[in-house]
Amino acid sequence: MKLTKKLLPALLATALAPGVYSVSIQAAKDAGHGHDYRTFHSNGNVDYGKIEDSYTSDLVLYLAGNQFMVMEELLKDFQKKNPDVKTVYVETIPPGQILTKQLLEQGEIDGKKTNQKPDIFASVNGNHLKRLKKEGRMNEGMIYIHNKLELMVAAGNPKNIQGPKDLARDDIVQSHPNPVTEGIFKFYGAEMLKDLGLHAKVTGGKECKSCWAVDGKTWFTSRHHRETPHRIENGEADVGIVWTTEVVHAKSEGRKVDGVPIPAPYNKQDKAAYSIGKLTDGKNQKNADMFLKYLASDEAQNIYAKYGFVKASADELKLKPL
Repeated sequence: MKLTKKLLPALLATALAPGVYSVSIQAAKDAGHGHDYRTFHSNGNVDYGKIEDSYTSDLVLYLAGNQFMVMEELLKDFQKKNPDVKTVYVETIPPGQILTKQLLEQGEIDGKKTNQKPDIFASVNGNHLKRLKKEGRMNEGMIYIHNKLELMVAAGNPKNIQGPKDLARDDIVQSHPNPVTEGIFKFYGAEMLKDLGLHAKVTGGKECKSCWAVDGKTWFTSRHHRETPHRIENGEADVGIVWTTEVVHAKSEGRKVDGVPIPAPYNKQDKAAYSIGKLTDGKNQKNADMFLKYLASDEAQNIYAKYGFVKASADELKLKPL
């Protein structure tokens, strides 16, 4: 199945509207969202948008969305080392969305029910795992990677954006992750803007998705890792808060964007820790254990680092009670 890498704003404006967990698979083909629902086979084949595989695969992973670019190399390596795991179904969408609309409620994608009992769940918010602990569905977790914030701009940086303080400028249009379902903004981007005294100006005090927070100036996306590069490439935005890994990935694909580093501590590199754990009610307990062990290996950590992530420490890579 061939998927286009471009996004259609009209589709994104309606996809995943508040209170509705439904994505048209036809829209997914057009908007690139099919890459957010993939099934990896040990023979190297990859299926897109087969939501029903969330019930039947040998390993089911629900992961924070901004890891989407790592999955193919990571899971092919994992399956090479664990050939008995014939199929791995992986979702890479905002973890808050996964928690509330799939794990705690029965979600649907294109009218198909999603598995409420995956084997693994990961989030940029450790409290999500603690919520599952309270629900009696997860006992242990670990930090397995880190990330940091960066500004994405058009190739050549035509607006000469030098850093996050430039987000106060009136001559730029911004595209940022929404504060409703996107953890990158909810937990890190918003905090950075508050640290800089720019939150009210940039957001207009609004919390919404697929919307203008400040009319004509600040757009809040539905899924920023697909929307923001598209908007910048098409002249609909000048700058957006993204993860460093998303800049690395976009440039590796030859997309016409560049990155402007955000200095510490504003880039939140010490706080942006990804937590992961096994659900106690998943059907593939042994395979889940093998995957967590694999994530702590040098091979897995090196693959993540290749895509711009920051490796976790040896201590962080040890499972601990939540």
